[in-house]
Amino acid sequence: MLSEQAVPVVRATLPAVGGALDLITERFYGRLFAAHPELLRDVFNRGNQAGGEQRQALAGSIAAFAVALVEKPDTRPDVMLSRIAHKHASLGVTSAQYKTVHEHLFAAIVEILGEAVTPEVAQAWDEVYWLMANALIAVESRLYQEAGVAEGQVWRSMEIAERREETADTVSFVLRHADGTPTSAFRPGQYVSVQVPLPDGARQIRQYSLSTAPGRPQWRITVKRVDGDPAGEVSSWLHAHARVGDTLEVSAPFGDLVLPEGESPLLLASAGIGSTPMLAMLDHLAATGSTRPVMVLHADRTPASHAHAAELRRLVDSLPQGTLHLWYEEPGDSGARAGRADITALDLPAGVTAYLCGPLPFLRSVRGDLVGRGVAAADIHYEVFGPDLWLGAEN
Repeated sequence: MLSEQAVPVVRATLPAVGGALDLITERFYGRLFAAHPELLRDVFNRGNQAGGEQRQALAGSIAAFAVALVEKPDTRPDVMLSRIAHKHASLGVTSAQYKTVHEHLFAAIVEILGEAVTPEVAQAWDEVYWLMANALIAVESRLYQEAGVAEGQVWRSMEIAERREETADTVSFVLRHADGTPTSAFRPGQYVSVQVPLPDGARQIRQYSLSTAPGRPQWRITVKRVDGDPAGEVSSWLHAHARVGDTLEVSAPFGDLVLPEGESPLLLASAGIGSTPMLAMLDHLAATGSTRPVMVLHADRTPASHAHAAELRRLVDSLPQGTLHLWYEEPGDSGARAGRADITALDLPAGVTAYLCGPLPFLRSVRGDLVGRGVAAADIHYEVFGPDLWLGAEN
């Protein structure tokens, strides 16, 4: 909670700081990478930096947290903080790095806003920063403990046991420990980070959902090739170079879009490669003999571009109360609906909890339709691959 002195200062300066956050974060990243080029080379996603998405996500998270502090002082945006913390943990972020971020972020604020940053303003926004940073540090510490690793020590070498071409631009990799030890536990829906060496010496990192149920001796990830440089440099490298017998540096599992316990009805809605966490959830439900109602919605371009399509059908068919609804932009003779997914065409069960994964336009559309159908915002959960430009929307 902000101090009594800081609340009116933050409230009064929110328009100015919020309006300049894009410039501030741009200056911040420029300063940070000039001082620590290894962070851009080996930690931050260079594609997201080049496109500006990471800058927008950082600005959005700071603004959302500050607004919550002054407008809802007795609550905290825990959903947003959890999502950020899981991503940080999957990268091996440490508590000491928050001091480095603070140094360059506040220097950027002063450089952009100039004389408007009085000592009182600096002190108030310093409170905002450390309230958010310490909350994230606490969550990340707990995540490391739950994963059984020391702070930041999330990486392990894993061997590719199997490679399978799923579609023309999607490949799956089955991973195992080279020494034969079982893979660690995870919750259905979580992801791992994968770090690969690139020709320029960088070791870039991307996150990929674990696409089968927990409890198996091996993991599986499914990688869609993303065109463009540097946006798709990791997926392109994996497609071109990763072969059976090779080793990859893989993190412990993290992620907060996880299958809930209980018997309440579920809606699992995905588009494109967003089906991967849903496959893990469905595989777990099938393996445990679940009888809960499960409505599965998936949208894709064509039947041929739908990775794991046969597996998805098999898993849904194995659930006594599972139903599958498919939309393809070009369905051909697949029997699927034509066009984009339309949640209004479905008869939603009462008390449904929804889990969404896919591109941001898909998430916005489905979430909006669900809210319009009377599903509580608190019962709609999502995962977006890449920087979350929707931070704070559900808080």
